[in-house]
Amino acid sequence: MELLTTLVDKGLRGQAPTREEALAVLETSDDDLLDVVSAAGRVRREWFGRRVKLNYLVNLKSGLCPEDCSYCSQRLGSKADILTYTWLKPHEAAAAAEAGAKGGAKRVCLVASGRGPTDRDVERVVDTIEAIKERSPDVEICACLGLLSQRQAARLRTAGVHAYNHNLNTAESEYGKICTTHGFTDRVDTVRVAREAGLSACSGLIAGMGESDADLVDVVFALRELDVDSVPVNFLIPFTGTPLSQTWELTPQRCLRILAMARFVFPDVEVRLAGGREIHLRTLQPLALHIVNSIFLGDYLTSEGQPGRADLEMIEDAGFVVEDAETATLPGHRAGLVSPRRRGAGTDLAPNA
Repeated sequence: MELLTTLVDKGLRGQAPTREEALAVLETSDDDLLDVVSAAGRVRREWFGRRVKLNYLVNLKSGLCPEDCSYCSQRLGSKADILTYTWLKPHEAAAAAEAGAKGGAKRVCLVASGRGPTDRDVERVVDTIEAIKERSPDVEICACLGLLSQRQAARLRTAGVHAYNHNLNTAESEYGKICTTHGFTDRVDTVRVAREAGLSACSGLIAGMGESDADLVDVVFALRELDVDSVPVNFLIPFTGTPLSQTWELTPQRCLRILAMARFVFPDVEVRLAGGREIHLRTLQPLALHIVNSIFLGDYLTSEGQPGRADLEMIEDAGFVVEDAETATLPGHRAGLVSPRRRGAGTDLAPNA
């Protein structure tokens, strides 16, 4: 296909496709699927070889969220049968993080439900980071705490946080359909605040919430405009007790096309296969490794994932290797983009988020 030849040529040079080309990837047929995966795989290998970065989630605080995000089992009014608890103690979180690191995880993602942290919450996270570093000094730490102020972002950076995750989730035009308690621009602002503080920006999407192909392209290009370093691609898990509980519109083939589109738009950026991969990709999960260069190991926030041992076996059987702590994930020309700014967070302090 001429389209794929063009996309590979651009990807090998670190260039993004046009919106029309990205949309055309999503419109390819199942007959062309393996060609699409192969083309995306060439781009992936150019920048990341056969390395797979492993990430591990630690849920610091579960449920009890005042936001009404339709996809989330922790949302306001959720009837989902999940564990709810307030903040884990630092030693409890450190033990969980250590288990993930021993399983091969290079990055630990510390997640807390809620609109955003108070300053006291941030200090709780700082104490947790200290406990984790004592037991697992080499592990990268990513925080995901909701909407963030400049002061809080600077504090996390000083405490040793490497990255901050805050997903855009869907296109701006669709955002009001999935959440009314905050807006798309709130999420964009938080990603920018994290970058200005010198944190690596991690932001992605959730596919399968009723969006169109054009919506998927819009959110991916919005992420590119923000110049994020890692892009988690989630596939909706329709939790019972949430407004999207009956939304089942993804196939394994469509998931692979979405991942391929993301890879072409982000040729030299970490693209992560995230929540929902087991139930939507099913037996085609190994094919996704030819597109993405990063996955979550084991369980997610409120749902069980594939056992960690099965993940490791899948990676080995597919001919890939786990990325070690000494290897830089991003190509050299991107590694220097994450550094403290001379001005930014902490200079013009904003009110707490």
